[in-house]
Amino acid sequence: MKWVYGKQDWKTFERGQENCYLMTNGLGGFSSMTMTGSATRNDHAFLMACMKAPNNRYNVIHRLAERVEADGKEYPLSSQEFADGTREEGYRYLSSFSYEDTPIWRFLVNGIEIEKEAAMRQGENTAAVIYRVRNRSGKDIRFTVTPFVQFVPKGSDMEERQVLRFEADRIESGGLTLSIRTDGEAEKITEKEETYFYSYDACDGRRSTGKAKAGCRISAGVKAGEYRELGIVFSVCGAGAREPMPHSTGFRAEAGNPDIHTRSRAGVRMSWREMTAWQIIEEQKACRKELEERAGFSSDMAVCLAKSASQFIAKRESTGGDTILAGFPFFEDWGRDTMIALPGVCLSTRRYDEARSILRTFARYEKDALMPNLFPEGGEEPMYNTVDAALLFINCVWLYYDATEDLAFVEEMYPVMERILEGYRKGTRFGIHMDEDGLIMAGEGLDQVTWMDVRVGEILPTPRHGKPVEVNAYWYNALCIMAAFSRKRGGDGAEYERLAEKVRGSFAEAFWMEEKHCLKDVISGTDADTQIRCNQIWAISMPFTMLDPERERQVVDTVFEKLYTPYGLRTLSQDDPQFRPSYGGEVLERDLAYHQGTVWAYPLGAYYLAYLKVNGRNGEERKRAEEYVRDQMQVLESALREGCIGQLPEIYDGENPVSSKGCFAQAWSVGEILRVYEHLEKVSE
Repeated sequence: MKWVYGKQDWKTFERGQENCYLMTNGLGGFSSMTMTGSATRNDHAFLMACMKAPNNRYNVIHRLAERVEADGKEYPLSSQEFADGTREEGYRYLSSFSYEDTPIWRFLVNGIEIEKEAAMRQGENTAAVIYRVRNRSGKDIRFTVTPFVQFVPKGSDMEERQVLRFEADRIESGGLTLSIRTDGEAEKITEKEETYFYSYDACDGRRSTGKAKAGCRISAGVKAGEYRELGIVFSVCGAGAREPMPHSTGFRAEAGNPDIHTRSRAGVRMSWREMTAWQIIEEQKACRKELEERAGFSSDMAVCLAKSASQFIAKRESTGGDTILAGFPFFEDWGRDTMIALPGVCLSTRRYDEARSILRTFARYEKDALMPNLFPEGGEEPMYNTVDAALLFINCVWLYYDATEDLAFVEEMYPVMERILEGYRKGTRFGIHMDEDGLIMAGEGLDQVTWMDVRVGEILPTPRHGKPVEVNAYWYNALCIMAAFSRKRGGDGAEYERLAEKVRGSFAEAFWMEEKHCLKDVISGTDADTQIRCNQIWAISMPFTMLDPERERQVVDTVFEKLYTPYGLRTLSQDDPQFRPSYGGEVLERDLAYHQGTVWAYPLGAYYLAYLKVNGRNGEERKRAEEYVRDQMQVLESALREGCIGQLPEIYDGENPVSSKGCFAQAWSVGEILRVYEHLEKVSE
């Protein structure tokens, strides 16, 4: 799916800053700017390098300043808002922006056409950009590109005492080296500094200004009537990487050369030192084409989401395996998010090798029947403050087996899954244990262990200590899975089946609210019990569920009436006195609203799967339900156009969800919608 934007999308400077692109490198590094080329937040960057995958990130190239010099005048192509109130307004010359496999900008300046295309290389902190300049103005011109750099950890600002050493083809600071290869003219210039205003951060109470410096630039002259391509490769190395990078005056001898190779004759992957900007761009397109073909979706939106899903998969250096980053630009890899995202991000896209790698990593770090919620960098121990990740791990193994019939992998994971269920039965950390009725209790003190886990000092905005509804749905599902796996291994699964039946009876008795036609959110003996929240939808959408068909239908209908929006489910009914209609402002205000009505995109996948289940009891009804869901999901095209192009965000305002908020790209949002598309296309086969 190709996303195309025109001048109507940046009628004003502010409109041009609403949407951004995202490219990632499989290490945790990324490139993301607005479609007009500006940085509206401190973690926007043309090159955000990751020096230890996936979380040790450095904002190296914050932005690229681009100029056309013609007839004694300068015309900016880049756009940026500065702290002193001034603006660089290159958006006025921007004719179009498009994104499919690479972002492409097209500019028109008094008869001069400039096309810009960029890419990142997988497995390297390398970004490439090509400028295609067609000079139809009748005058000789010069085109310049100036990288403004920071060399600071993501989210930080430059310090006054920070030292940067600029050369024509190299910039060094803090043990990092940014090397520059180009077929243009690279030169050292007088050092300059810019101070930016971050409009997106300012509205959320984050740091609203930041600095960057420049001390070199790349340029190319283009004579009247001529066409020229300018390629630049930027790459970041760690301390000690000081070898000189040769200027490549013959770097791109012939534009449009179709002989693109990204491997040597011996079949060894070429390093960035050997690859041209053109080759890096072609490699990125080929990589995304392979992802599209492997996933095998027919829907254009599903194809787009399959490629977007790949951007969350990254290497984790500390474990030697793969991981899933929860969201860009803020989040790292968390256990709960990984287990929710993995079925869609990996299994729906047929990336089974990555799924196995991720599950093996978590299995290796299982402790006290819990899965890590956070892998910290360095020598610190992982954090295990999640009740749902371990149960969802078992669900992921089941879904992996369902897709691959890989019983050997089930055998490998079986002892870990046994320890999880035994630990939950006997009790483990954070108050997690099985009560006499067979239901799972979780949470104690200030430890929030469900996904609604916000804590502000000693305030728990969404307290859910007790028996959370979705946790017990996961618990029953895990018991049924283990009974099935036990039988596949030659056992009878009777013990798991007996406990599952006990849980089933207790769940219906404890959670069903006849007067509200839905499930309680938690069993705690507080007013929180009867709040109508989206968590109950997972009691319908999991592979194994506990309610009878009529009650399942009532839950789906109540969720639709009270919580559904086209872009996600509200976390709390609007008629609840604790409902907060909008998300924004300082940290405290945001946290108090985070799960108190804010719309989350990822539960929408479970809602649609639940809807298809309860409305698919016979062939004709199922066909109508599938057509209805396909029709409902068409509106998600507008969500993919807004915010981060081709991605689904974390959240929206609860009252009127019109603009994406939080992370502009969220793994479980993308993954859960992909699961719906997978279901629809499997049914159609």
